Amino acid sequence: MKFRLPFLGSILERRHGGVLLLVGMVMTASMLTRIALFLQSLWSFDYGLGLVSSVGWGLLFDFATALLLTCPVAVLLLVLPAGIFRRQWARAVAHFSLWAATAGLLFIAASEWFFWDEFSTRFNFIAVDYLIYTQEVIANIRESYPMPAIFAGIGLVSALLYAGLLRTGWVDRWLDGPDEPFKKRLVGAGCWLLPALVLGTGLSLSRLPAFPNTYNRELAQNGIWSFFAAFRSNELNYQQFYPTLPESESFTILHRELAKDGSTIPPGTSVEDTLRWIDNPGDELHPNIIQITVESLSAKFLGVFNEHSKLTPNLDALAEKSLFFEQFYATGTRTDRGMEALTLSIPPTPGRSLIKRPNNAGLFTLGSVLRTRGYDTAFIYGGNGYFDNMNTYFGGNGYRVIDRPTKQDSDVTFANAWGACDEDLFNWTLTAADESVATGKPFHYFVMTTSNHRPYTFPDGRIDLPSGKSGRKGAVKYTDYAIGKFLQDASSKPWFKNTIFVIVADHCASVAGKTELPVENYQIPLFIYAPGGQIAPGRVKEVCSQIDYAPTLLGLLHWSYPSRFYGGNVLAEGAAHRALIGNYQKLGLYEDGHLTVLKPVRQEAQYNFDAETTETTSRSLDRGEVDLAISYYESASRMFKKRTYLAFTADELEAFSGRAKIK
Repeated sequence: MKFRLPFLGSILERRHGGVLLLVGMVMTASMLTRIALFLQSLWSFDYGLGLVSSVGWGLLFDFATALLLTCPVAVLLLVLPAGIFRRQWARAVAHFSLWAATAGLLFIAASEWFFWDEFSTRFNFIAVDYLIYTQEVIANIRESYPMPAIFAGIGLVSALLYAGLLRTGWVDRWLDGPDEPFKKRLVGAGCWLLPALVLGTGLSLSRLPAFPNTYNRELAQNGIWSFFAAFRSNELNYQQFYPTLPESESFTILHRELAKDGSTIPPGTSVEDTLRWIDNPGDELHPNIIQITVESLSAKFLGVFNEHSKLTPNLDALAEKSLFFEQFYATGTRTDRGMEALTLSIPPTPGRSLIKRPNNAGLFTLGSVLRTRGYDTAFIYGGNGYFDNMNTYFGGNGYRVIDRPTKQDSDVTFANAWGACDEDLFNWTLTAADESVATGKPFHYFVMTTSNHRPYTFPDGRIDLPSGKSGRKGAVKYTDYAIGKFLQDASSKPWFKNTIFVIVADHCASVAGKTELPVENYQIPLFIYAPGGQIAPGRVKEVCSQIDYAPTLLGLLHWSYPSRFYGGNVLAEGAAHRALIGNYQKLGLYEDGHLTVLKPVRQEAQYNFDAETTETTSRSLDRGEVDLAISYYESASRMFKKRTYLAFTADELEAFSGRAKIK
């Protein structure tokens, strides 16, 4: 049985008729998916013009998605030679590709159904997150759904659907179409690629009308388009997916928490701000500061935490000469999260870190505070800083960038895919320090190591473990060796005793665990070493996290300054002792042995955590603790979105200082 296409038949019989077939398949699958999702939540929508608008916008996004998805096919059909589909193998490939496209669209439709069932939304950053946490997600899917039956069903249904498509005769009409010369194929390709370019650049989810009902807004989207939009925006909307409080209440709770360290909020400060005056008595110190942020250095790798570990003799010895933090926690699970917390002192907002998001320049950072005292600030990295948007972030926030592309080949003695080895990185740091000292300015360097990362290779002959063959253990021991050598080399420099050396991890090597947020797998070391005696050695036993590093360091240097930091000086009398930890979805507050977890969709949970046994058990909700967790994360998301977490201008500093000191 053949189906006629009176208006589209002539297009179908041309070389790029295959694009028409695929566009029709994508739009049909998208519209049927929309109908299925509508039926799943039938009574949740606003009807009337709102529903008509949802469907109209949905068709537009479906068409744009179909055009963009078929762009590679349009280009392929352009370059394939004339007469290609006269060959049996080419026809077989075409049939297989169309069947595979049918199966793929069916798989996406099924995925959207289950995703909507759980979150009542189209694909968003949670779906992107599923690609990041592959192991956990696959295990969860296997336990939650009968995957063999689902895949078998998709295979069977896609075969039946493709058989039905073949019976229309449309595929044969395309494959049997007349040969076309290249110029004619070029015109055909342009007719598909041009509208794809226009819609791809001109259409975005931000153009959707402000539907009063979020179900209508979600229905108006296309799942595939939404997935890539979420990947690009790197954000999971806090207001939409997490528990919230009235905005004024959220900031009121936060202000009360931030004031525990004795800081004062000056008159006239906006309610929706963390702005306050930090008063640290004593004579200000202005030493150089070299912060070594070590890749994946879990606390358990150090002998000072784990008596069975023999991997870090240099760091273990350094603990006795440093101010050493015994309960210090990473805020996240990746390097960019560690960088975010250590520079911005801000909670880990859901989605990707602020380092990877647009509009992340000019923020309030440790560097912006240091530069008010004339410091030279730089980011030094052994690899290529374009990775994870690091150069854009640090450069946009006033740091000079020194990375692999800025160095000569002669500056690198050993490198792997991640960049120069830690020894080379530390040699670059020594050179930069000499140059900064020559200018007469104090300096602060954010130094990021890479050797403790796959493939775990390093120069031979440095330690008693082989490069690349000893895995993480060898990499940890080499990094410890390189840090020890760096401190020994630095000790011969005239600036050594006027320098504070900070050694901290970006995150743990692994955060996998049986609980939602395994607190023990966020514990990392923090050393503050002052060979000149500016900061006395000792042990800090209070719970704190990476957001507390910057204000604690400035407190040790006796700096009084205006601050927007969420963290606090953990050594100040009355300061809050808690840790903020999270991953891309779940946001945690760990305090007084209790772990509060916020998660999509607007869910709250609490646990007891025993730091000695690492046992986690459920507990009933404490409303005050839950509201405190909400106030941290909700306000941080608001401040970044509204662009209020900004560095001070010179005029603002002068005006603020004048009124903040009036008590």
